[in-house]
Amino acid sequence: MISFKKINAWLHLWLGLISGIIVFIVALTGCILVFEQEFKSLTQPWLHVKRPANAEYLLPSVIKSKVSAKFPGKEISGIWYYGLERTATVSMNSDSTVYINPYTADVVSLVNEEDFFHFILDGHTSLWIEAKIGKKKVGQLIVCYATLIFFVLLISGLILWWPKKWNKSNRDKSFKIKWSAKFKRINYDLHNVLGFYSLIVALVITMTGLVMGFAWFSQGVYWLSSGGKSPAPYINSVSDTTKAAGDVMLKNVDLAFKRGITEIGTYNKNAIIVSFPDEPSEPIELCTDMYNGSWRYVYLDQYTLKELPSTQVHIDKLKLADWLKRRNYAIHVGAIGDIPTKIIYFLASLICATLPLSGAYIWWGKSRFSKSKKVKRNKSASLKTEV
Repeated sequence: MISFKKINAWLHLWLGLISGIIVFIVALTGCILVFEQEFKSLTQPWLHVKRPANAEYLLPSVIKSKVSAKFPGKEISGIWYYGLERTATVSMNSDSTVYINPYTADVVSLVNEEDFFHFILDGHTSLWIEAKIGKKKVGQLIVCYATLIFFVLLISGLILWWPKKWNKSNRDKSFKIKWSAKFKRINYDLHNVLGFYSLIVALVITMTGLVMGFAWFSQGVYWLSSGGKSPAPYINSVSDTTKAAGDVMLKNVDLAFKRGITEIGTYNKNAIIVSFPDEPSEPIELCTDMYNGSWRYVYLDQYTLKELPSTQVHIDKLKLADWLKRRNYAIHVGAIGDIPTKIIYFLASLICATLPLSGAYIWWGKSRFSKSKKVKRNKSASLKTEV
């Protein structure tokens, strides 16, 4: 009868070989993306602007008017104010991102966002495969299922790592790398020991990735963390057109913007996204509280500025299940604790990228050793026959 340990080892081996190259690409690209914003801040001067003494942002309507004059025929749908010492971006139907000075509305730069990090993100999420099945890229499906396999590998790896006996010799093998040994042993220790040390962070990254990849997994996490409840259904935000009285949209967008940075936003108050409604029934959309990888959407009636039911609850008032749902992206990318957690995530992702390589080398070494033993046995049998 085949033991559970052998079945687990067999699954760990073959699932690892099947998903290895995908896990390597996803983990390595994720490792690179951890410090994307910090790297861009250092290397892209158009992201920064000097704030005049105590100057306030130009209102959205003013920026819209001035930028529209410079880009005739381009429809502006929103403005993203990143912070007091940062340029703002204007959302319009253009192939390039328009960076402007939020105090003068001068265009600082036109940037094509198809840059290095965009290329890396495509690899991380879809392996650079553009073909689609329905609305989803084939590459995204492959990444999702490879992530699910990696989740199983982490659990099976922990089972394989677990010592039979907790004596000193086994503890040393499980927690220490024997650097004085031959490369084969060092490689095994790197796979076994570093895999264990990165396990918790690797599980967190994997599970939050699965939340984004599979609706059933997201619903399952919510169900478990809420004690068997389901998320509240989404309510579509609609402005009350019976309250329309003249062309007040731009004026009310400005008022909504002021409320966003003085009353509504709590965290990182000077960072806000504001939209310009296209239709009479559309709300004014604000994105506030953009802090450590999370954000909150607020929807206001474009005529009365009344907060609409679909507005997200402030993060400080959320229960565990909703808090996890809101923070899932921040947890996935390591932004939840800023630089310290990003460093931990960087190291854990780097280790995860090496696991398929070290694991494949372990398998190759064992396979080669088995073949060598088989050849020796055959030669020995031949010699005995000849004698």
